[in-house]
Parts: sequence; C-alpha cells; structure tokens
Amino acid sequence: MTAPSRTVAYLCLALSMSLVGSYVALSKPLAAVLPVFLLAWMRFGIGGLAMLHWLKKPADEPPMTAQTRRLLFLESFLGNFLFTACMIYGVSLTNAVSAGVTMASMPAAVAVMSWAFLREKVAPRTWVAVGCAVVGIALFALASPSAGHAGPAGADAPAGKADLAWLGQLLLLGAVVCEAAYSVIGKKLTGALGPKRITSIINLWGFTLSMPLGLYAAWHFDFAAVGWGTWLLLVFYALAASIWTVWLWMTGLRVVPAAQGGVFTVLLPVSAALVGVLVLGESLSGLQLLAFGIALASVLLATLPSRLAWRVGTGSRR
Repeated sequence: MTAPSRTVAYLCLALSMSLVGSYVALSKPLAAVLPVFLLAWMRFGIGGLAMLHWLKKPADEPPMTAQTRRLLFLESFLGNFLFTACMIYGVSLTNAVSAGVTMASMPAAVAVMSWAFLREKVAPRTWVAVGCAVVGIALFALASPSAGHAGPAGADAPAGKADLAWLGQLLLLGAVVCEAAYSVIGKKLTGALGPKRITSIINLWGFTLSMPLGLYAAWHFDFAAVGWGTWLLLVFYALAASIWTVWLWMTGLRVVPAAQGGVFTVLLPVSAALVGVLVLGESLSGLQLLAFGIALASVLLATLPSRLAWRVGTGSRR
C-alpha cells in the first residue's frame, strides 16, 4: 500500500468533494422519483456489484482487529446511513438556507474532532483556513436566491412541519457530526487498511443497514414507471457516491491530516453550484461569487507549503 505524494493526496480530496457536489446537484430528479431508503439501498447494491473484487483481502494486509471491524461499521453507520437520514429529514423540516448555514460548520467540526480524538496538532493556519471555509459556505447559503424570502427556519416547510423546525436543526447538526466522524474514523482506518478495502467494506455495511427499509419501499414501488434516463442517472449516482468519492477520500486521508482534509468539504457546495450553472441553467449572484472566492481561499491556505503560506500572508518576498 504505497502512499501517494501530498500533491496527489490534495487532488484526491478535492476531486472527491467536487464529485460529491456534482452528483448531489444532478441527483435531484432521483429523490423526486425514488423513495429515500430505496434509493440508498439500490445505490449500495449497484456499488457493491461494481467492486466485488475489492472485498478480497490483499496478501500483504494484516488480519483485521476487533477495533478495526468496529470502526468499519461506525464509518458506514455514521457516514452513510445516519448522515443521509439526518440530512434529508433535516432539510425537509427546515429549508435549504438553514441547511447550508448549518453545514458550514462541517470543516470546524472535523478540525475539533481530529484534535480531540486523533490528537492531531492543528496548525494555526489550518484554523484560519477552517474559518474561511465556514464563512464562505455560510455566506453562499445566505446569498442564495431563496435567502431573501425564506424567512425563519421552517417558514417554507409545509404547515404541519413548521413547528418542528427545531427538530430539523438538530437533525442537521447531527448530520454535521456524522460527516465529521466519517472523516476522523476514515483517517484512523487508513492506517490499517487500503482505500479499496475500506470503500468496499463500508459499502457492504451500508447495503446491509439499508436493506430492511429498502425492501419495504421496493415492495410498494412501481418500478415500471421509472424512465431509462432515471436508471442511467441512478447508475452514475451509485458509482460516484459508493466508489469514486469514497476511494478518493480515503486515498487522500492516508497522507493528509483529518483537520486539513476537512477544509476540502467547501468544494461540495462550490461544485454543486457550478453544475447548477453549467448544466441546469441556474445563475450566480455577485455575493455568491465572493463566497466562492473565500471558500477557495481556504483550500489554498490549507494546502500551500508552510513557508509559501507564510510569505503570502505577510507579503514577504525573501
């Protein structure tokens, strides 16, 4: 298991989050056609079929310890199953703007958890980068076209759900914690297993966890009513969400500290918005472009070599 160079690791992390944003934007029609847990179960099933050969234990890999097995389960339960449930139902009880602002805390949550549980020494410039990431994501959410008339959290939710906005916010905070735990546990796992094995095993757990509710939804679902375009989109979603993004993320975390890697989560809303503009015909405001600039600056600050970052920050030309 040869570790990639730091530059390649950065590229893997950036590409992973960019892909997440892309498939989130392009998979909106899926959520309108397929029930949530059926969609999740089929995603894990398609992904599992595509990487069956990754489940085989490499000859040079040591036997898994009980702790590693527990971490693999938690990685899937928190990062796949619980994150999806908290995010989807949290948004349904609040609104997209509230979700965006809440999710802005994700880079900070990753940094705090990596410091607390991995005992990582978070460099001052990484904390500055985390701050830029939080400001960038929150500013983008507030600058979205719906921000001006969304009102308080839950105002655009159905009348019966408006009084549950507080629960929606708690669910969104739970999603943030789950995603932060996903990064921290993933960093721990990369010291014991290769990216391919991690990807395939947590996908298998995801398939198992979503099976009961997935089967129930499938029993009552009319598959004949789904068009071929939706099936193609489902295959892309499954491959991107279950294989490509996870493998890229785990490959990058083998070299990059979890707190530093968490900064790359800012690329999720950036790529989702770019897909919306380039593919779905949406538009960006000047304030949103400023938010993107701040968010991308956080990635630059987190990844520049220490000496170069210091010169950029101080204006030194020595």
